[in-house]
Amino acid sequence: MDIRNIAIIAHVDHGKTTLVDQLLKQSGSVRENQQMAERAMDSNDQERERGITILAKCTSVEWNGVRINTVDTPGHADFGGEVERILSMVDGVVLLVDAAESVMPQTKFVLSKALKLGLKPIVVINKIDRHDAQPEETLESIFDLFLSLEANDDQLDFHVLYASGRNGWAVDSLEDERKDLTPLFKRIVEDVPAPKPQALASEDQPFKMLVTTLEADNFLGRILTGRIESGVITTGRNIKVLSRTGEVIEKARITKLLAFRGLARVPVDRAEAGDIVAIAGLTTATVADTLCDPSVEEAIPAHPIDPPTLSMTLAVNDSPLAGREGDKVQSRVIRERLLREAEGNVALKVAETGEGAFEVSGRGELQLGVLIESMRREGFELSISRPRVVMKTEDGQRLEPIEEVTVDVDDDYTGTVIEKISLRKGEMTDMRPTGAGKTRIVFHAPARGLIGYHGEFLTDTRGTGVMNRMFLDYAPHKGPIGGRVNGVLISTEDGEAVAYGLWYLEERGKLFVTPGTKVYLGMIIGQHAKDNDLDVNPTKAKQLTNIRTTSKDEAVRLTPIVPMTLEQAMAYIQDDELVEVTPQNIRLRKRELVPHLRKRAKQAAE
Repeated sequence: MDIRNIAIIAHVDHGKTTLVDQLLKQSGSVRENQQMAERAMDSNDQERERGITILAKCTSVEWNGVRINTVDTPGHADFGGEVERILSMVDGVVLLVDAAESVMPQTKFVLSKALKLGLKPIVVINKIDRHDAQPEETLESIFDLFLSLEANDDQLDFHVLYASGRNGWAVDSLEDERKDLTPLFKRIVEDVPAPKPQALASEDQPFKMLVTTLEADNFLGRILTGRIESGVITTGRNIKVLSRTGEVIEKARITKLLAFRGLARVPVDRAEAGDIVAIAGLTTATVADTLCDPSVEEAIPAHPIDPPTLSMTLAVNDSPLAGREGDKVQSRVIRERLLREAEGNVALKVAETGEGAFEVSGRGELQLGVLIESMRREGFELSISRPRVVMKTEDGQRLEPIEEVTVDVDDDYTGTVIEKISLRKGEMTDMRPTGAGKTRIVFHAPARGLIGYHGEFLTDTRGTGVMNRMFLDYAPHKGPIGGRVNGVLISTEDGEAVAYGLWYLEERGKLFVTPGTKVYLGMIIGQHAKDNDLDVNPTKAKQLTNIRTTSKDEAVRLTPIVPMTLEQAMAYIQDDELVEVTPQNIRLRKRELVPHLRKRAKQAAE
């Protein structure tokens, strides 16, 4: 069958997954009476809860006798590693751009990667039916972006479609009838080249395939997905695995060959060069390895991906409440889980630092937060350090990662945002009105200065601002940056927090716990109103006597609290503090007890 391999790339929330839903429906890959969830490709629990794509996933649709293998990619900068490796197995990309938001940081990132690989994008200006859509201005900014990324003449001659992914239509011109996605299907078939010459898909050619994604299945074991570069593969055939350097890692027999058909993966007996398939039956092969015929000697070169910019320490939970809520608490189990994750996620690096602690490096707070959230749902207990940036040293000079920050805010809040980011050593590079009383500001700021800023940004802009970040480059160290201004309230007792005790602490600052919450010595139970830490007793109960007073007992009414999310807790803590993560709770605590608290704990033990 005639095949086309494409990836849909865009900034976060520009409509990739919604467009894939419509492609599946209109191609007939999903029956009219078949139940299909909205954003069907976002099958992961966290993807549905957060409303973003985290893992790149393959699907396949048939249109007029052509099979279009489609890869839905993440749009968030933290998951850029997924996009980078996926682009190596497709022959074309559909670049989606929101007609109102226009070009955004991740649009620039994914397009630069596609252009470097020589791919020619089909540009789709999406959400054209929005009331604030600006299709002409958006097209102009897209063309400027192509020029700034040094696209060649062929890439600059891109075709443009206007679409509404949610309503399922695309048109070549804004005046055309808005009916269905036929113009997009036609453009994909005409513009995207077929994978390989037919000669490579013959039995005479040796089988070769580069692995681009890895996942585990309870029944099939390790499943490796990639595009067949040459030859033919059949079920039951013996193959070997080559590492990037050409060393033989293992020899195995293919137990299952799976092809993508609509939303399902179906077993097939045979697949040819150019098709994207999943293979089961291997035990040690991983991402960037080459699966090939036993006669092949050279591995397929894998494109390098950008290095991690943020790291944090994950360790065994050693708090007084450890082991009460999770069943996976040993360092051995944590180590196995982290190494398994790093195997399939090429943008993640794991290093052992000793004494049950591991340094995990990734692209950003969200990527690390998603990993930790997945682990706590699986029953793990962990203690986590504050995220820190990965520094580099070149020619004796210390370099730190710089990020491009694009901020969309109401005009009233521009002064506050500029002041706050300037304090974090950010430099403004662009500022322009975007209409409807909003302004877009672009900064170049150190990544370490932005840790924990997002929550403060939302507060400053009354929840109306939108901030996007993208790794830009390494630059000389910018000097010290001020951290959290407020101190914390530290519990001096073990037990349960009592409403009476908390009521008297409310005037001291903002509380993180509610009555009945288990607390322990050294646990952080709130934020102090001043800049120093304060020792408090949240377990203090009211003294009960048989003496009545003329005044009525005061009713205890506490201010309701909003529990911290995992990302907020990671961003809030300082270097001498930790986040304790269990399947049921997220707690903050001091890394080590201050001397007088240690003395008190020793006396209590005696």
